[in-house]
Amino acid sequence: MPTKSRFLNVPVEPFVVEPGLTAEQILERMAKISFQGRNLANAFRVWLQMLQSDATIFLAAAGALSAGGLRLVLAHLISKRYIDCFVSTGAILYHDLHETRGKRHFIGTTEADDEALKTERIDRVYDTFVSEDEFVDNDAWIAQFTATLPRRPFSTREYLYRLGEHLWKETGGDGILTSAYRGNVPVFCPAIADSSIGMGISEARHEDPAVGQIDTIDDIIELTNVVIRRQKTASIVLGGGTPKNFINQARVQAECFRPGIGGHECALQIITDSPQWGGLSGSSLNEAASWGKLNCGAARVTVHADVTLALPLLVTGLTAAAATLPGRPAPVFDLGGRVMSVDGVPLPDNRFEESE
Repeated sequence: MPTKSRFLNVPVEPFVVEPGLTAEQILERMAKISFQGRNLANAFRVWLQMLQSDATIFLAAAGALSAGGLRLVLAHLISKRYIDCFVSTGAILYHDLHETRGKRHFIGTTEADDEALKTERIDRVYDTFVSEDEFVDNDAWIAQFTATLPRRPFSTREYLYRLGEHLWKETGGDGILTSAYRGNVPVFCPAIADSSIGMGISEARHEDPAVGQIDTIDDIIELTNVVIRRQKTASIVLGGGTPKNFINQARVQAECFRPGIGGHECALQIITDSPQWGGLSGSSLNEAASWGKLNCGAARVTVHADVTLALPLLVTGLTAAAATLPGRPAPVFDLGGRVMSVDGVPLPDNRFEESE
């Protein structure tokens, strides 16, 4: 009889189909299969690990997730405090605003005649349709709101807090921006100019050069100071892009002002890009450790999957499992002022918190 190899310890368990399985039970069974199914189950485990720690949880999201039907999933993560800080593309927030204002996206097809769509002023996001005229109305609405703000610079965090407040008071609707406003969860949009929100702000600037001053460097300062104040952090990335780097560079920047601070203590990402092309969106979590964005011993998992496939199952299972967990010491933010406070202490105004 040959000696059993030390590698042959845990057998793969075929997934057994049964009626009535919960999302949590499905994920538990997927932990014993292979490939991206097992990775998704491991992401579930790592996220639960985050929720059982005192880490500040950063979520970065890119892609057409709101247009694709996931905006209320993201709002759920915010309202339930399964995350503590949200960094987003402008598109996710704009399409969320669109639906919070009572408009809709529509089931379409990739086989549509795009010239015919253009004639009817219909915009296409892959297999999803939306009215261009309604977008024009959104842009004007954003411009009108922006014109009411004080004539001074705003970080995107402060601007989006005030936008969420205005949206909530006008509509009372559920969404990402309104949930973040009501729950005092900071939202950053480092590439806000590359979005229809930026276009709406530019319309206000066109009418009055003194309005619509957005200072994204203030975002860097605020987010880095959150890391300095609450040094144990975790990273969740959906889709890569600018938000992915923004939550990771905060750890690197914090190291400059508080040596020894290190990287995120655990991380998960759900991405469709591949690492071999050298782009950030597909970069591995191991690569992030080389920059100091992630601690070398950190729990980490990458799921190579479309977020619209993975996130509904993951968050449904998470919601059931988290209901049995004790409350965690999540950070308490006060976002009402020009400079936000963390756990009752204001962050430094327009500067980094230096080493003691």
